[in-house]
Amino acid sequence: MSRTSELRFDPSALNAAQRHGDACVVCHKRWPRPRVRVGVVPDGTGVFACADCAPALPAPRRAARPGEPHTAARGPDVEPARTAAPDTR
Repeated sequence: MSRTSELRFDPSALNAAQRHGDACVVCHKRWPRPRVRVGVVPDGTGVFACADCAPALPAPRRAARPGEPHTAARGPDVEPARTAAPDTR
């Protein structure tokens, strides 16, 4: 079973230790070994970060619901802010 909600990392941007989960993908630190799984490379191998670095990574995009258009950037469904006319009394 694949984890579709995980970030996918380009392995060409990572060194060998990062690709194999032996070093943090953010700060490259190897000891203590990073333990927070933050994503995967295309072959399904987990990618890890330090507990301090993991919050710095973006949250993974949620999967589109059935019938929802697939767009690259979809923000929250909110109405634009309304500005009130200035009070001229």
